[in-house]
Amino acid sequence: MAHLVNTAALDDIEDEDVMRFDYAGHTYAIYRVDDEVFASDGLCTHEQVHLSDGLVMDYVIECPKHNGRFDIRDGRPLCAPVCEKLKIYPTKVEDGRILIEV
Repeated sequence: MAHLVNTAALDDIEDEDVMRFDYAGHTYAIYRVDDEVFASDGLCTHEQVHLSDGLVMDYVIECPKHNGRFDIRDGRPLCAPVCEKLKIYPTKVEDGRILIEV
């Protein structure tokens, strides 16, 4: 059963940035772009590298290891070497806090 988890303050993430969030033995990546917030699994589907060490440009996260890219809105891979989609989690901002549905 899915539930909302309070992750961080919206102000904890700069625009076009990503942060790592660990919860219940799982790693997530939380992104902020133009005051929109997105969340995905925190590890690249290619070699299990933390995406929070990557670079966000517009709605794209670039993996820090092999420069694979994903669209953070839907998790789809955008270039090699990544070919497996990232799992995306619903988010909302409430009272200045970022909540993700896990």
